[in-house]
Amino acid sequence: MTTWTFEGTVLPTGETARLSFGADAATEQLPGRYAVPGLVDAHCHLTFEFTQTGPRLGGDDFANERLEELTKAGVSALRDVGGNRDVTLKLARTQDDSRPYVLAAGRFFAPANRYFPTMYEPVAPEDLLRAVEQEIADGATWLKLVGDFPQVGPDGPIRRSPVGPTYDLDDIRAMVDLAHSKNVRVAAHTTSELVSDLIAAGIDSVEHGTALTEQDLQALGARGGAWTPTMCASIERNPDASPEQEANRQARSAHLAAVLPLADRYGVRVLTGSDVVGTVAREIELLVEHGLTVDQAIAAASTSAQEYLGLENTGNLVTYDADPREHPEVLAQPAAVILNGRRVR
Repeated sequence: MTTWTFEGTVLPTGETARLSFGADAATEQLPGRYAVPGLVDAHCHLTFEFTQTGPRLGGDDFANERLEELTKAGVSALRDVGGNRDVTLKLARTQDDSRPYVLAAGRFFAPANRYFPTMYEPVAPEDLLRAVEQEIADGATWLKLVGDFPQVGPDGPIRRSPVGPTYDLDDIRAMVDLAHSKNVRVAAHTTSELVSDLIAAGIDSVEHGTALTEQDLQALGARGGAWTPTMCASIERNPDASPEQEANRQARSAHLAAVLPLADRYGVRVLTGSDVVGTVAREIELLVEHGLTVDQAIAAASTSAQEYLGLENTGNLVTYDADPREHPEVLAQPAAVILNGRRVR
């Protein structure tokens, strides 16, 4: 096997370094003069498959295809926040050096009529703690709470149904307390003002969080919480959007631009997450467009996320021909990818 070497600038620190991957006498230099020590997709759904009839849960083959795409894009680790638990929890239990490291939350936690009907098995409030115990026993290191959602009919969310709470706050507090007692953390889907109550209940990371306020960030940061804005899902333009939908998108974009720069001030760890419609590279661009510095955005997708999620860099590197600080678009075109010490692109 060839020993690959890199000489250049490592981001987000900006340090100049010479790195080596492999122990063979034959060496070859990697293309690219700028590098990041592996990207992290902190809000990923490996088994969330879109079809003509709506979303559904994919199986092993679909998840493996997604993992291959993520590998080529330079993702060295991911947090799957809801999907086909039989697939994702198995991936978390059986790590493989040929693919990104997988942290998995397993199932979506939501009661009946409070999430996409084809994507989850409802958990009644009285069964919530028992289901949490089972998920943790099967290897979940995170739990995915659907904290608020519109009312849902047989075909999905009911048009113009307001976003509302899924479980009572007492049930959520009990869920969080149980998870924490077993060293497991809780990520919560929230797109409404209910995020304040969810933070008060003790959740660890806010997913989407399009209604977060400065006060919410202060409370979340006080205990070292995180926020994955999923910008591609929240504010990316849709050419087929109605005027009302476009106006709502612009309002979300303006709000995020106002509160994102405050996250660092209050100690909130911002993470990048592709959800099911984006990429980590595009997330970085959108974070910069909405108020983060380039260094902050790259850290959110790499070193900061690795630290927050308890990941170790075991020989991961993504190289680029141009400086992503000057040309963020280059992040979508890696020159080379090293995963667990081996070149995979």
